Amino acid sequence: MPQADRRAVAASAAADALCVLVFCAIGRRSHAEGITVAGVAETAWPFLAGTAIGWAAARAWRRPTTLAPTGVVVWLSTVVVGMALRKATSAGTALSFVVVASLSTAILLLGWRLGARALARR
Repeated sequence: MPQADRRAVAASAAADALCVLVFCAIGRRSHAEGITVAGVAETAWPFLAGTAIGWAAARAWRRPTTLAPTGVVVWLSTVVVGMALRKATSAGTALSFVVVASLSTAILLLGWRLGARALARR
């Protein structure tokens, strides 16, 4: 893989991880749970695991910035696996949280890809 491609893949993976971390930090702040490294990590790990599984399932390294299928698979995996892991560890999975998490991560994980596509067209 050429060096530029490796950088694009690494930047895309970092963008996805950052989106999940931002989502978790905002959620913790909105619930007055405090934004600490440990706290955000505790909230984020199930979703980050879902993101990683989504990357593997979509083979995201091939086309990391595409909206579909890569972005959609990464987003759905982030939510589904994240919620399953939260449920397995007795963390909250209320319907309202699932809806908010789904919408928020869609905006973040799909949004940066839409932005990247718009920039690439210029």
